[in-house]
Amino acid sequence: MEKQNYNHLTRTFQRLSRFGHLSAIAGWDMFTNMPPNGSTARGEALAELSVLQHQILTDKKIATLLQAAVQEDLNDVERANLREMTRQYQEAILLPASLVEEKSLVGTRCEHGWRTQRPANDWQGFAANLKDVVRVCREEAKLRADAKGKSRYDALLDIYEPGMSSAKLDVLFGDLRSWLPELLQKVVDKQAKESVITPAGPFATHDQRELGLETMKLLGFNFNGGRLDVSAHPFCGGVPEDVRITTRYDESDLVSALFGVIHETGHARYEQNLPREWLGQPVALARSTAIHESQSLFFEMQLGRSKEFLKLLLPKVIARFGKQPAFEASNFIAVNQRVERGFIRVDADEVSYPAHVVLRYEIERALIDGDIEVEDIPALWDEKMQHWLGLSTKDNFRNGCMQDIHWTDGAFGYFPSYTLGAMYAAQLFNAAKLALPQLEADIAEGNFSALFDWLRQNIWQHGSRFTTSELITNATGEDLNPLYFRKHLEARYL
Repeated sequence: MEKQNYNHLTRTFQRLSRFGHLSAIAGWDMFTNMPPNGSTARGEALAELSVLQHQILTDKKIATLLQAAVQEDLNDVERANLREMTRQYQEAILLPASLVEEKSLVGTRCEHGWRTQRPANDWQGFAANLKDVVRVCREEAKLRADAKGKSRYDALLDIYEPGMSSAKLDVLFGDLRSWLPELLQKVVDKQAKESVITPAGPFATHDQRELGLETMKLLGFNFNGGRLDVSAHPFCGGVPEDVRITTRYDESDLVSALFGVIHETGHARYEQNLPREWLGQPVALARSTAIHESQSLFFEMQLGRSKEFLKLLLPKVIARFGKQPAFEASNFIAVNQRVERGFIRVDADEVSYPAHVVLRYEIERALIDGDIEVEDIPALWDEKMQHWLGLSTKDNFRNGCMQDIHWTDGAFGYFPSYTLGAMYAAQLFNAAKLALPQLEADIAEGNFSALFDWLRQNIWQHGSRFTTSELITNATGEDLNPLYFRKHLEARYL
């Protein structure tokens, strides 16, 4: 029978996708709605589900089916799907089910503790849980590294960003290091001579939420296939048919929640436009975490912080919060293009943001490779923050090494995706401008159809059909080129 092995595999991966759906929604609920006492039971339920998925994926029959399917008459998309199935299988068989379960359990415990430990600045309490996560992740990294012939950190990085290595990152980030500190200083010096009026609050949470929903609608979010909620750390979760995004509100700060929503809407639009005809198959998944971050940063930074978009947004802001001197057009643009050295990554401007990422990359790589221990993190964090941004985080764990959620569940290897994503976003926006000469005028009028069609044609509809390199080359005419990011920052800020 034609394609019988391949068809058997598609049914298995469809089943895995359905379990993944349940896991994603249970995870979203854990971060948004679940009462504190539900943590242990939910953690155990999610761990059980991860073990079940692992058992299905690592069944001996899968290897036989994968080998046999290679010989079958498959089209291009099916071959890409088989490649992604094989990749998932090869990643899964490297780990015993017991380790998969333990990673899920220690991650849930660490994240749940972090929610109260971070506000309390309780590094000791957090570190005790983080040590368990690091121990399990080092064990995972060793198993993966031994099988792949890579360094331990590279073996984890490969999960998030296939084909990327710390050697490549060191070149890309080394280039950043050669020009970013000087550019940052120039921009800060330039803006120091410009007076900016900070918007005066309070900004009621209800009104901030309504403004966020209005902006999501403007950006084409499909509310029949998703929703907006609140969590301790903004994220985009759920599944393509039911995308859940979150933000957090501060009544003294209008910008943080709004741009958190715009950022997560970029993730959501990508998910909502993944190839529907392949849903449930690995080929229909987003290409990589850096490509995912390129979409959120395309929305938040390339589009959202542009003068045209900010002018479009301003009447909506005034309608919600009334007129005030800070909401004069040129000032509103200046507020949203302000560059300041700050402690918090998710609130950082796009000039200083890469410093936050490189710092985390260097620390997590040393941690996974065994060059440092959890106890060393605060001092290293302080040292690197002083080097990059001239800020000390000594004893300020809450706004230093405890601010992110990523390490709580063992997502070591994820952080580089943010700056890679910023580079991809700048390159994609440049290509879109060349393809759409009317783009700036369209943005000013609130007409995003041509831009979103371009993204759909070049990124969204392809899922994981192509490698990252192929996807970017097809869209822009060349592989990743960090020069576009530098040119974008210089053009906007200098």
